[in-house]
Amino acid sequence: MKIPALNIHQFLDNKPLDSLYVNSFASHIIHNQGLINKPHSHNFYLCVVFTKGTGTHEIDFNTYTIEPGMVFFLKPGQTHFWKFDSQPEGYIFFHSQEFYEKKYLDHTLSTFPFYYSNQNPPFLKLPHEKLGNLSIHFKELFTEYQENNVLREAKITNLINYIYIELTRVYTADVTIEKLGSTNYSQILEQLESLINIHFYTQKLPKFYASQLHITTKHLNRVVQKTINKTTSQLISERILLEAKRLIVHSKDNLAGIANTLEFSDYAYFSKFFKSKIGMTPMEFRKTYFH
Repeated sequence: MKIPALNIHQFLDNKPLDSLYVNSFASHIIHNQGLINKPHSHNFYLCVVFTKGTGTHEIDFNTYTIEPGMVFFLKPGQTHFWKFDSQPEGYIFFHSQEFYEKKYLDHTLSTFPFYYSNQNPPFLKLPHEKLGNLSIHFKELFTEYQENNVLREAKITNLINYIYIELTRVYTADVTIEKLGSTNYSQILEQLESLINIHFYTQKLPKFYASQLHITTKHLNRVVQKTINKTTSQLISERILLEAKRLIVHSKDNLAGIANTLEFSDYAYFSKFFKSKIGMTPMEFRKTYFH
């Protein structure tokens, strides 16, 4: 059983704009409590900025602090969960890939480093002055979304693009992102991550991905090593382990069933693989998480 993903249409309230959702975060929490009060994933790209409130935000088993100025980014398929210690405020918007990329044919969402690679952090902390400035544009986006003015969609897409560009400038200044090397190398890495996401259930060896990319296994390893200082095998293993963790924690399947879903020959082999990488068995991991 794979992790169920929330569809963007579950949040939309008959708005004229399809595949886009914008809200104040306080209102989002109130109106969607039944959808977001447990770990879940999405089929869309999400951006949220916090102007008030504290707590934690878990994204794919990594926990981050929520505080004023924090911005989080999620890509389709990532699982996450909010836990608040004080009342949060801010703005949230999410959209499909098509909604953005049909407006900006000259570049894709992966142009932005927070959506580019799984190796890059899914958050940034805005300085106080920048938070004040960008909050105005988030609020303007929210207001425009609620109204039905002339050229509404054009203004909304421009505001989203402006926000993404400003966030990228802060992100690349304050967060150490992976050195992508040549443009060709970065394109190969992007294609590799996409292929791994599609095929990791059945294809667990670098040779398959090299052949799909029409390059040698040696060259593929060189690309991965130069761009993110890892091996192709590491990237594949990390994706398998991430899905294993998601299934162990978020699904009700028994562990043998999870091993079968991930297409391991048997549970013993899966358990040995998991323990060698994580330091505990799948059963121990499940118990630890729900302790």
